[in-house]
Amino acid sequence: MEKVPVVILDFGSQYNQLIARRVRELNIYSRIFPYSISWEEISKYKPDAIILTGGPASVHTPGAPLPDKRIFEERIPLLGICYGMQVMVEMLGGKVVPSEKREYGKTPLFVKEKNHLLEGWGEEEIVWMSHGDRVESLPEGFKTFASTLHSPHAVIGDPKRKYYGVQFHPEVVHTSKGKLLFSNFLLKIASIKPQWDMGSFLEKKIQEIRERVGEEKVVCALSGGVDSSVLAVLLKKAVGDRLHAIFVDTGLLRKGERERVESLFLKDFPLNLHIVDAKERFLKALKGVVDPEEKRRIIGNEFINVFEEEAKKIGNIKFLAQGTLYPDVIESTSSFGGPSSTIKTHHNVGGLPEKMELELIEPFRELFKDEVRELGRKLGLPEEIILRHPFPGPGLAVRIIGEVTPEALRIVREADAIVEEEIKKAGYYNELWQAFAVFLPVKSVGVMGDERTYENVIAVRCVVSEDAMTADWAKLPHDLLHRIANRIINEVKGVNRVVYDISSKPPATIEWE
Repeated sequence: MEKVPVVILDFGSQYNQLIARRVRELNIYSRIFPYSISWEEISKYKPDAIILTGGPASVHTPGAPLPDKRIFEERIPLLGICYGMQVMVEMLGGKVVPSEKREYGKTPLFVKEKNHLLEGWGEEEIVWMSHGDRVESLPEGFKTFASTLHSPHAVIGDPKRKYYGVQFHPEVVHTSKGKLLFSNFLLKIASIKPQWDMGSFLEKKIQEIRERVGEEKVVCALSGGVDSSVLAVLLKKAVGDRLHAIFVDTGLLRKGERERVESLFLKDFPLNLHIVDAKERFLKALKGVVDPEEKRRIIGNEFINVFEEEAKKIGNIKFLAQGTLYPDVIESTSSFGGPSSTIKTHHNVGGLPEKMELELIEPFRELFKDEVRELGRKLGLPEEIILRHPFPGPGLAVRIIGEVTPEALRIVREADAIVEEEIKKAGYYNELWQAFAVFLPVKSVGVMGDERTYENVIAVRCVVSEDAMTADWAKLPHDLLHRIANRIINEVKGVNRVVYDISSKPPATIEWE
């Protein structure tokens, strides 16, 4: 069994995979396991450190998730984050109580005493809090290194046993020196040597795919986006001509998407490419549907049905590969068995049918978008593909609020193309995580050519983000927003109003549905 230097126990926080990401940024391999994993199983991976994540539970809740107590008997360096710290305190004899004043969002942290964990931190730093309980008394051997106004024990530790806890979330970008804290814990306290990078991940995945697939054929769900494009090139490297890439024209795609895919994967990166025209099929299935979760389920089922039908035509296909990323998984379900909440179902995760004839291969299921982009560079894909903005698997169906109709598709597709063109022309495309148009289910009164109009409204959404787990709306120049709105109203028939979305994630998501 492979060695895992850092074992991360999942207690259900929406930010858990960010912890694994921070560890990987230090070139240290890590894996996330359910909190309930036994010590016997953990020990097989010979970890050099264990991290206990945050989570939505309280240690006082009946049946609260608790790890195997033997992790505290092995003298392996431990870092507890938020709920993970509270679990450590309670299980080692300290006390956690409900806080009179909860802490959420950015909070000043006051460092009382420097130690290895807080090396390089100032006397006051900004951290990201999200908790309703607080530590009241410490276990034997622990001391307090930092506090906040409402958390007297915000950073604690037992240097002798190398057990540390922080009440805040160092994994999110809002904690000013969170990356430094992980570096201090893993490199200095746990003394782990950085030996993992995306190159080693690539080699490992290629070997895994070859061992699993053997001499069988694989169909790849190719959409033309970053994830599926990188996946297709990776699979071609792993299984060669036994890969069959299937591109489904759902009628829900961006303008010119089919032509772009044909050019790239028939000329530049030749594949066994199968193009399926399923526009009428998807529109028929979506007719009358307005609920976003139902849209995703319908699209997920139709995708799988199309793939299975096409696979039968190709013959002797056993595997279906998808470019599913971890943000898709963590918002749909807890893939590692932890008690995280479902935010929304993604068509390629929670939208899949329970029974499938094809076995799934998802090499990127634990990766973030920027890591897939790095993988694409190592595989030689051009920057224009690697730097493409994310596009939802259900396509424009979830950028139309309400029923998906041919008219709504025409409007949002044309508006979206204008947004992308103007953003690129102004030089902001690579600075943004996403920029797109949304068709709203309302009409507004307007005036065009001295006549009253009553037409559709388009929302423009532009965000900046590192990983899509959190995002902020982009503060674009007003003249750029004016050009976008002016062009949409003048060039897209049926629109007389454009609005700009200034919501952050959380509380909003990036996509509207």
